[in-house]
Amino acid sequence: MLRELDIASLKKDSLLPSMPKKPVDYKKKNLKGMPERFLFECAIKLSMKPLTSATAAILFHRFFRETDESEYDPYMIASSCLYLAGKIKDDPVKIRDVINVAHSTINRGAQPLELGDEYWSMRDTIVQAELFITRILKFDLTTVHPHKYMLHYMKSLQDWFGVKEWNSLPVAKTAASFLQDSHHSAKILDHKPDHIAVSCLALAFQAYGVQVPLTDDVDETTAWYNIFCTDLTRDKHWEIMEDIVEIYNTEAEIDETEE
Repeated sequence: MLRELDIASLKKDSLLPSMPKKPVDYKKKNLKGMPERFLFECAIKLSMKPLTSATAAILFHRFFRETDESEYDPYMIASSCLYLAGKIKDDPVKIRDVINVAHSTINRGAQPLELGDEYWSMRDTIVQAELFITRILKFDLTTVHPHKYMLHYMKSLQDWFGVKEWNSLPVAKTAASFLQDSHHSAKILDHKPDHIAVSCLALAFQAYGVQVPLTDDVDETTAWYNIFCTDLTRDKHWEIMEDIVEIYNTEAEIDETEE
């Protein structure tokens, strides 16, 4: 089970909503989770939709599941995944914007690149990496997102709680943040999307001490989430929540190195 301290820490403003928070020197450190943090920082700067950045993260994780991580620049792969995800989700961004955002994020305070050798080299790298990623993934770029499941579960829970009580709770916003942040870890590939969605909601309930009406968290036969996911066991349920908590622990370690 999750430690009470871990659950309590998720309510701090430093962790919610969605990461990243502090500027990170990506050239200075090489810590676990930094390429993913870079990806989401760039996505925010590019004003990408949540589903687009989530798609980019899934592509990134799938690529490195199939390759040797030490052989490829994760920041260039992340940049290419953002560019590719924009096309997949019909949320396109100009490649020049991707280049300049990626460049200025890696090189803090740098000016946009002029149309010179460095710009064209980076552009060629991103375009070639886009084609390479597609081939490595065998041209299968489909992603079943947990987001659609979460929306369905939230509507049902709103009816369950009652509209007034549900709207007074911070659960929906917090669960959405947990869901988006869960894409920072490659472990998202290990779980079914509906399981991830319901576990993010459950973690939000845990964080704020909210009990779902007419259910008993101790008795697995009456666990509220089994109404949505009949195949979700208690062990898997807690495993997914622990994976999400671990993401915040990793992010905290990165922030500590910047202080």
